[in-house]
Amino acid sequence: MRHFFSIIGGMGTEATESYIHLLNERTPASNDQEYLNYILVNHATVPDRTDYILDNSKPSPLIPLMEDIKQQSQFNPDFFVIPCNTAHFFFEELQNATNVPILHMPKEAVKEIKIKYPNAKRIGLIATNGTIFDGIYDHEVQEAGYEIVKPTKHIQEETMELIYKYVKEKNEVNADLYHHILDEMQNELDSDVVILGCTELSVAEERASNHDFKVIDAQSVLVDRSIEKALENRKKAID
Repeated sequence: MRHFFSIIGGMGTEATESYIHLLNERTPASNDQEYLNYILVNHATVPDRTDYILDNSKPSPLIPLMEDIKQQSQFNPDFFVIPCNTAHFFFEELQNATNVPILHMPKEAVKEIKIKYPNAKRIGLIATNGTIFDGIYDHEVQEAGYEIVKPTKHIQEETMELIYKYVKEKNEVNADLYHHILDEMQNELDSDVVILGCTELSVAEERASNHDFKVIDAQSVLVDRSIEKALENRKKAID
């Protein structure tokens, strides 16, 4: 197979399934052959990213992720995508291990703010404890000229409950809790826009999008960029 991309997924599996669903749904295809070529690595046993970031004595996700990148690089994909925000803590190490470009999920999400919400100034972020702690988004948001708004301890606890208790453990979305979190970020913390910086939150958005809050869904943005890049590479191959 030529002109394909590799997806390093399984973090978690339901979130990766959401990415694949959106990817196929949004691809402009009228027959089988017009869909995109890709390899999915659903590496579900990668250790929890947040656990390691908060406590480096825990099993490191970097080791299996590095193995995935090196194995897949042997097939010469056009690019990689990693539909897990927290895993981007290891982005530099992973990119240095391959000549194949890796799409940077947080960078692409922040770029989308100017396109969708050009007047936004205060950018809220909801994500795992690991992503909040390691500042994956902080640099990107501030570099783009915005003010980042982190959740309070209470909102963060609610967010972790939504991510782990509902989406990860039960494959369920508590829509009321999700909407409540967005309401707190917008109306209590004065966020102009809220970045969904965890793919389980992207699952929540996919299943409970019946709200009027301004959000940037990082996974949704990654889907769009994946399609754009894949179609661009396909066109180059034809030309």
